[in-house]
Amino acid sequence: MGKTYDKLNDNLIAFIEAQKMFFVATAPLCEDGHVNMSPKGYDSFKIIDANTVAYLDLGGSGIETQAHVQENGRITIMFCAYDGPANIVRLYGTGEVVDFGHMDYAKMLSMFPGFERARAVITIKVHRVTDSCGWGVPFYEFKGERDQLQRYVENPNRTDQEWMDRRYQANAESIDGLPGLTRTEKQG
Repeated sequence: MGKTYDKLNDNLIAFIEAQKMFFVATAPLCEDGHVNMSPKGYDSFKIIDANTVAYLDLGGSGIETQAHVQENGRITIMFCAYDGPANIVRLYGTGEVVDFGHMDYAKMLSMFPGFERARAVITIKVHRVTDSCGWGVPFYEFKGERDQLQRYVENPNRTDQEWMDRRYQANAESIDGLPGLTRTEKQG
């Protein structure tokens, strides 16, 4: 039987920190909008305190998560055990986006050593935590991270400005037409 918590405890934190992958789910407010779920890897998830977590959004082909969080804040993170005892942990909360154009970006990025660039850091105020059996989740063996995304993001042949310009172009709006990355006047 699953349990519900109002914050992370030591056992939940230990479980989360042992996982190699997590999923992020968001949705727009409109009834015909697309629900988005994205897998995340790398050492890109940090627990700040019992009710605050953050993850590094390296980027990708779409901007759904950021657009949804900017519109309504709703976000759910899910961790599954692929080895050891079966378990699933979900974190429900309200997200805040700090993308590379934000004045706090460098400070937020510093929480993730080894990463030079990222599209954003998404911080989540967690208001509900649940765990459940996870009996339907199969066993998988972790063989290592795929390095393609990190190599793409950190490409030394592309200046920071070129990389940001490409992100602004490719991630201007979500598939439902919500604003994604937008330049401020200061950014030009």
